[in-house]
Amino acid sequence: MLLIALMVLIDTRESGFYRQERIGRNKKKFYLFKFRTLKGNRLYDLNEIKKYESTLGRFLRKTKLNELPQLYNILIGDMSFVGPRPDVEGFADQLEGDDKIILDVRPGLTGPATLKYRNEMDVLSKEENPDKYNREVIWPDKVKINREYVTNWSFKRDIYYLYKTLF
Repeated sequence: MLLIALMVLIDTRESGFYRQERIGRNKKKFYLFKFRTLKGNRLYDLNEIKKYESTLGRFLRKTKLNELPQLYNILIGDMSFVGPRPDVEGFADQLEGDDKIILDVRPGLTGPATLKYRNEMDVLSKEENPDKYNREVIWPDKVKINREYVTNWSFKRDIYYLYKTLF
Protein backbone atom coordinates (compact mmCIF):
# COMPACT_ATOMS: atom_id res chain seq x y z
CA MET A 1 0.00 0.00 0.00
CA LEU A 2 2.90 2.36 0.69
CA LEU A 3 4.19 1.77 -2.84
CA ILE A 4 0.79 2.68 -4.31
CA ALA A 5 0.62 5.78 -2.09
CA LEU A 6 4.06 6.84 -3.33
CA MET A 7 3.04 6.28 -6.96
CA VAL A 8 -0.12 8.36 -6.41
CA LEU A 9 1.94 11.13 -4.80
CA ILE A 10 4.18 11.25 -7.87
CA ASP A 11 1.22 11.05 -10.28
CA THR A 12 -1.02 13.69 -8.66
CA ARG A 13 1.60 15.75 -6.78
CA GLU A 14 -0.61 15.48 -3.70
CA SER A 15 -0.97 13.12 -0.76
CA GLY A 16 -1.46 9.54 -1.92
CA PHE A 17 -4.43 9.20 0.40
CA TYR A 18 -7.83 10.82 0.21
CA ARG A 19 -10.40 10.94 2.98
CA GLN A 20 -14.07 11.76 2.74
CA GLU A 21 -16.67 12.12 5.45
CA ARG A 22 -19.29 9.37 5.25
CA ILE A 23 -22.28 8.31 7.30
CA GLY A 24 -21.88 4.99 9.07
CA ARG A 25 -23.74 2.83 11.55
CA ASN A 26 -26.33 4.70 13.60
CA LYS A 27 -25.73 7.81 11.46
CA LYS A 28 -22.26 8.25 12.98
CA LYS A 29 -19.94 10.27 10.75
CA PHE A 30 -16.48 8.93 10.00
CA TYR A 31 -13.69 9.45 7.50
CA LEU A 32 -13.45 6.84 4.75
CA PHE A 33 -9.95 6.44 3.31
CA LYS A 34 -9.01 5.76 -0.32
CA PHE A 35 -6.06 6.26 -2.58
CA ARG A 36 -6.34 9.58 -4.39
CA THR A 37 -7.44 9.13 -8.01
CA LEU A 38 -8.20 12.72 -9.02
CA LYS A 39 -5.88 15.66 -9.52
CA GLY A 40 -6.70 18.69 -7.41
CA ASN A 41 -8.06 18.71 -3.89
CA ARG A 42 -11.71 19.65 -4.27
CA LEU A 43 -15.09 18.04 -4.76
CA TYR A 44 -16.15 17.23 -8.30
CA ASP A 45 -19.58 16.48 -9.63
CA LEU A 46 -20.05 13.33 -11.67
CA ASN A 47 -19.84 15.31 -14.92
CA GLU A 48 -16.26 16.42 -14.16
CA ILE A 49 -14.61 13.29 -12.77
CA LYS A 50 -13.17 11.99 -16.05
CA LYS A 51 -11.62 15.40 -16.67
CA TYR A 52 -9.59 15.32 -13.44
CA GLU A 53 -8.83 11.60 -13.16
CA SER A 54 -5.12 10.81 -13.23
CA THR A 55 -3.74 8.01 -15.39
CA LEU A 56 -2.86 5.94 -12.33
CA GLY A 57 -6.18 6.93 -10.77
CA ARG A 58 -8.08 5.46 -13.71
CA PHE A 59 -6.23 2.16 -13.22
CA LEU A 60 -6.79 2.18 -9.44
CA ARG A 61 -10.53 2.78 -9.88
CA LYS A 62 -10.88 0.12 -12.57
CA THR A 63 -9.12 -2.49 -10.43
CA LYS A 64 -10.73 -1.20 -7.20
CA LEU A 65 -7.26 -0.89 -5.64
CA ASN A 66 -8.21 2.67 -4.64
CA GLU A 67 -10.39 1.05 -1.96
CA LEU A 68 -7.51 -0.77 -0.17
CA PRO A 69 -7.00 1.93 2.51
CA GLN A 70 -10.47 1.07 3.80
CA LEU A 71 -8.86 -1.93 5.46
CA TYR A 72 -7.83 0.69 8.05
CA ASN A 73 -11.51 1.67 8.41
CA ILE A 74 -12.30 -2.00 9.03
CA LEU A 75 -9.46 -2.33 11.53
CA ILE A 76 -10.66 0.61 13.65
CA GLY A 77 -14.30 -0.54 13.53
CA ASP A 78 -15.90 2.08 11.28
CA MET A 79 -16.60 -0.52 8.60
CA SER A 80 -16.83 -4.26 8.03
CA PHE A 81 -15.78 -6.37 5.07
CA VAL A 82 -19.37 -6.86 3.87
CA GLY A 83 -22.30 -4.49 4.18
CA PRO A 84 -23.96 -1.54 2.50
CA ARG A 85 -21.45 1.02 1.21
CA PRO A 86 -21.32 4.11 3.41
CA ASP A 87 -22.94 7.13 1.78
CA VAL A 88 -22.16 10.82 1.99
CA GLU A 89 -24.50 13.38 3.48
CA GLY A 90 -27.20 14.18 0.99
CA PHE A 91 -27.90 10.50 0.47
CA ALA A 92 -27.69 8.64 3.80
CA ASP A 93 -29.65 11.36 5.59
CA GLN A 94 -32.46 11.06 3.01
CA LEU A 95 -33.31 7.51 3.97
CA GLU A 96 -36.90 7.21 5.17
CA GLY A 97 -39.15 4.58 6.68
CA ASP A 98 -37.96 0.97 6.30
CA ASP A 99 -34.92 2.14 4.33
CA LYS A 100 -33.34 3.50 7.54
CA ILE A 101 -32.53 -0.10 8.51
CA ILE A 102 -29.43 0.28 6.31
CA LEU A 103 -27.94 2.55 8.97
CA ASP A 104 -28.42 -0.10 11.68
CA VAL A 105 -25.39 -2.05 10.45
CA ARG A 106 -21.74 -1.27 9.94
CA PRO A 107 -21.09 -0.22 6.33
CA GLY A 108 -18.99 -2.55 4.25
CA LEU A 109 -16.15 -2.62 1.77
CA THR A 110 -18.26 -4.82 -0.50
CA GLY A 111 -21.79 -6.16 -0.70
CA PRO A 112 -24.55 -7.01 -3.15
CA ALA A 113 -25.12 -3.44 -4.35
CA THR A 114 -21.38 -2.88 -4.71
CA LEU A 115 -21.10 -5.99 -6.85
CA LYS A 116 -24.09 -5.08 -9.02
CA TYR A 117 -22.69 -1.60 -9.65
CA ARG A 118 -18.98 -2.46 -9.78
CA ASN A 119 -18.84 -0.63 -13.13
CA GLU A 120 -20.91 2.30 -11.94
CA MET A 121 -18.56 4.96 -13.33
CA ASP A 122 -18.73 3.36 -16.79
CA VAL A 123 -22.54 3.34 -16.62
CA LEU A 124 -22.65 6.96 -15.47
CA SER A 125 -20.17 8.11 -18.12
CA LYS A 126 -22.66 7.06 -20.81
CA GLU A 127 -25.48 9.15 -19.33
CA GLU A 128 -26.23 12.67 -20.49
CA ASN A 129 -26.84 13.75 -16.89
CA PRO A 130 -24.92 11.31 -14.67
CA ASP A 131 -25.82 13.03 -11.40
CA LYS A 132 -29.54 12.86 -12.18
CA TYR A 133 -29.28 9.22 -13.29
CA ASN A 134 -27.40 8.37 -10.10
CA ARG A 135 -30.01 10.05 -7.88
CA GLU A 136 -33.08 8.76 -9.72
CA VAL A 137 -32.04 5.27 -10.84
CA ILE A 138 -28.87 3.89 -9.25
CA TRP A 139 -29.19 5.18 -5.69
CA PRO A 140 -32.82 4.01 -5.20
CA ASP A 141 -31.83 0.58 -6.54
CA LYS A 142 -28.86 0.41 -4.17
CA VAL A 143 -31.15 1.31 -1.26
CA LYS A 144 -33.52 -1.51 -2.22
CA ILE A 145 -30.65 -4.01 -2.55
CA ASN A 146 -29.06 -2.90 0.75
CA ARG A 147 -32.37 -3.02 2.62
CA GLU A 148 -32.84 -6.61 1.39
CA TYR A 149 -29.25 -7.44 2.42
CA VAL A 150 -29.76 -6.16 5.99
CA THR A 151 -33.20 -7.77 6.35
CA ASN A 152 -32.00 -11.18 5.14
CA TRP A 153 -28.43 -11.14 6.42
CA SER A 154 -26.55 -14.42 6.72
CA PHE A 155 -22.91 -15.34 7.25
CA LYS A 156 -23.10 -17.69 4.26
CA ARG A 157 -24.15 -14.81 1.99
CA ASP A 158 -21.32 -12.63 3.31
CA ILE A 159 -18.83 -15.36 2.38
CA TYR A 160 -20.43 -15.48 -1.08
CA TYR A 161 -20.10 -11.67 -1.51
CA LEU A 162 -16.45 -11.78 -0.43
CA TYR A 163 -15.79 -14.60 -2.90
CA LYS A 164 -17.52 -12.71 -5.74
CA THR A 165 -15.53 -9.57 -4.87
CA LEU A 166 -12.20 -11.35 -4.98
CA PHE A 167 -12.91 -13.58 -7.98
